[in-house]
Amino acid sequence: MTEAAVDNYFATEGPISRRFTLRQRIALHIIIFLGHSFIRLIGPTLRVSVSREEGAQETLDQRPTVASLWHACQIPATYVFRNMGIRVMSSNSYDGEYMGRIIRKFGFVPVKGSSSRNAVRALLGLRRALEEGWTVAFTLDGPRGPRYKVKPGPVALARSSGAPMTMFHMAVDRAWVLNTWDALLIPMPFSRVLVRIGKLIHVPKETCDDDLPHYDAELQGALDRCVAFAEANVKKVGTAEFQYYKAETS
Repeated sequence: MTEAAVDNYFATEGPISRRFTLRQRIALHIIIFLGHSFIRLIGPTLRVSVSREEGAQETLDQRPTVASLWHACQIPATYVFRNMGIRVMSSNSYDGEYMGRIIRKFGFVPVKGSSSRNAVRALLGLRRALEEGWTVAFTLDGPRGPRYKVKPGPVALARSSGAPMTMFHMAVDRAWVLNTWDALLIPMPFSRVLVRIGKLIHVPKETCDDDLPHYDAELQGALDRCVAFAEANVKKVGTAEFQYYKAETS
C-alpha cells in the first residue's frame, strides 16, 4: 500500500502531516482510534464531583476565560469538558498531533503552537477565539515540562484580551500513572474524580511587562492550591460534601 493510500484509507479529518514517516502516520491512526475509544468507554463510568474556591467560575462552560491545567490531567479533562467548544493550544510534536486529533473528536478545537515553537501564531489564534467568546485552555506545563511549573502565555493572553484566568486540577482516586515526565493519569473504570476550580484572576490591560511575573506567581499558587485540595479530598467524591456532577452535554 502506498503512503497516499494509507492516508486516504485512514483519513477522517484530513491526512496527517507528511512531516511524519509512513510508520509514524500508521501508528498515529492506531493511537487516535484507541485513545478515542478508550475515553468514550471509560468516561461515562467516572464518578465526578466539582468543587470551587470562592470567586471561581460558576459553571464549567462559563466563557470566555483563559483556562490552565496540568498536562497529567488531560485524559479525564477531555471527557468532563467535552463538547464545550474549548480552544486548546496544541503542539506540533508527535504527541501533540495525536492528542489534538483525539480531543477534536470530543468537541475541542486545537490551535497549533507551543511555548517553544510557533507560540506567537498560536497566541494570536487563541486571542481571536477569546474575542469571539470562546474559552481557551493551556496544558500549562506541556509539552515537555518541567512538571507543575507555570509557563508564560496565559497571563499575557489574559492581559491583552481582558478575559479572566481560571484554573483547575483533576484528582483521580484510582488510576494508572504512566512513567512519563508528566506522570499522565489514566483513570480506571468507575474511579472517583474531583475537579477543583480556583478563583478567577483578572489581569488589567494596563499591567506593565515588569508586573507580569507577579500574575505568573499568582497562577502558580492557585494551581498548587487546586492540586493540594483535590488530592486531599478525592476520596470524598459522592458524599454530601462533594455530590456527583451531572453533565448537560453528551
